[in-house]
Amino acid sequence: MAIAEFSVERNWHSDRRSPLRWVFSHVIRHWPFLIGIVIGALGNAGGASLMPIYIGQAFNAINKSAPDFSVLATSAFLIVISQIFRGILQLGRNFSAEIIGQRLERDLRDELYASLIGKSMTFHDRQQAGDVMARATNDVREINMMMNPGVNIVMGSAAFLIFPLIFAPQLHPQLIIVPLVYLFAYFASVWWYIRRLLPVTRDVRRAFGVMNTTLAESIEGVETVKGAAQEERELGRFDKTLQGWRDASVKQGYIESVYIPMLLLGVTIAAGLLHAATLYTAGAINIGSVIAYMGLLMMFGFPTFSAQFSYSQVSSGLASARRMLDLINAETKLDDGAGRVSGFNGQMLGKVTFEHVTFGYGDGKPQLNDVSFEVKPGQTVAIVGQTGSGKSSIIKLINRIYDANSGAVRVDDLDVREWNLANLRKQISIIEQDIFLFSRTIAENIAFGAPGATQPQIEEAARAAQAHEFILSFKDSYQTVVGERGVTLSGGQRQRIALARAFLTNPRILVLDDSTSAIDSATEDLIQRAIFRAAEGRTTFIITHRLSQIRWADVIIVIRRGAITAIGKHEELVKTSPIYRAIFDRGESPTETQDEQPDCLDAKRPWDGHENTVISVPAEQHKVSSQS
Repeated sequence: MAIAEFSVERNWHSDRRSPLRWVFSHVIRHWPFLIGIVIGALGNAGGASLMPIYIGQAFNAINKSAPDFSVLATSAFLIVISQIFRGILQLGRNFSAEIIGQRLERDLRDELYASLIGKSMTFHDRQQAGDVMARATNDVREINMMMNPGVNIVMGSAAFLIFPLIFAPQLHPQLIIVPLVYLFAYFASVWWYIRRLLPVTRDVRRAFGVMNTTLAESIEGVETVKGAAQEERELGRFDKTLQGWRDASVKQGYIESVYIPMLLLGVTIAAGLLHAATLYTAGAINIGSVIAYMGLLMMFGFPTFSAQFSYSQVSSGLASARRMLDLINAETKLDDGAGRVSGFNGQMLGKVTFEHVTFGYGDGKPQLNDVSFEVKPGQTVAIVGQTGSGKSSIIKLINRIYDANSGAVRVDDLDVREWNLANLRKQISIIEQDIFLFSRTIAENIAFGAPGATQPQIEEAARAAQAHEFILSFKDSYQTVVGERGVTLSGGQRQRIALARAFLTNPRILVLDDSTSAIDSATEDLIQRAIFRAAEGRTTFIITHRLSQIRWADVIIVIRRGAITAIGKHEELVKTSPIYRAIFDRGESPTETQDEQPDCLDAKRPWDGHENTVISVPAEQHKVSSQS
């Protein structure tokens, strides 16, 4: 299986075999700044180690019967110079770490978004939006902080562990013993600390995702919550998830509090002082060496104190990286189309064929069972049936939102699996009952499928959809910004904008999935005229219970429980299909079952001349129809 329907071309490729490899493959792209961190860390530690050496020399110079103040002045001067260079290198190190952290956050978020937008609907159906948002926002931020201050401090503290081992033996060879023992004990305790911390930080990130999911659901469904007066219940539900996150965080804090290196540092300083004092008493070293040695041992304080925070930050960042990588590496059942076919002369003809198609969502009950039919270019087809019968599932297989479990769906005699997805979907426009509009201007929403459209083209599409007049009634006209999902517009206004968006893309296949359900009768009459004009020369599928729309279709397909039970024209089905009659006996007014044409129909339909049968159904399905 592939990991995405679409893949965005990059000038670089990340290593997704593990969270650490993935993050490092992004970090190494910014290697000059990585070198800056290393140089800065070594410079900072080197400057810190020079200070006790110079102080020891100065102490020896004045601890004489005749103090040598020139040595004192030289030592002071060298301390000042070394610390200035140390500060410059430290600034470069922090700057480099911050640059890498910010770029890492940018690149990882970009890669995650590209992956999510390319995943199939089968993948997205399994995901909780709140948890996905937590990974795309908070988890990415955690990785940024893992780099700076996390990794930045880890590298800086590692350098502080090295220099005492270099300078201490120069004072006396035996003085390497205590620092060496400390390092072995330090690394062992830190390893034990990280092993305990990693699973807990994963639990913290997971609990945060659950909390964010609960919050997102409550905000998304706030109207339902208020309508049912369930505010107290939802508050209790959120408090429960908040408690789970708090408990996980407290557990992490407990592990961080049991930090053995702090105890090791105290023991090391005491043992080092005892050892240096013994050597001084034996006359092996002078008092300045004792002071310099203790200053070098005190350098262990920085890595000891900082590790408690920095390794926790690194652990949290790796846990976040794992959560993000789980999304990116998740397999999808769809790919980009092996054939990458662009269509006949770059233009789809619009022929649609179903061959013994069976389909179900996930592992549930099949929504379609052995469905077969054929639609020739330019035909208008109405699909009718009760709620849940599988009407919308047919449409989602045509533009390959989902793939059939068995059988074949063909467009222009080519299996949709062989089409390039972008070319396939750009030529199919679907208008659903639940219209999604972005929090952008009306003009941008209309031109969403055709970003290069000019203002006159946008207005022409709006006129065709009977939306131009109400758009002009707004203060900012086409530049009016609609709320999220178009909440500032009525249902009819949203559907007319969606129609305008479909008209502007000029699709070869047009699908109207109960798209006029929120429109009043007068507006519906005007929109149907626009639909009739839009249907000319292109294949059109209509899913609706409104007989006024169904009757002007070339062919009507009746579907029940995922199977085709009848097929034909309206007059024929009224006489031969009890299921078809029952749908409208329950759902339409008696006056709509008469044979006169609706007011919106012209005397001659634009698709007249295609009266011959163009939809073929296997014999066994015709048999089902006659038995019905």
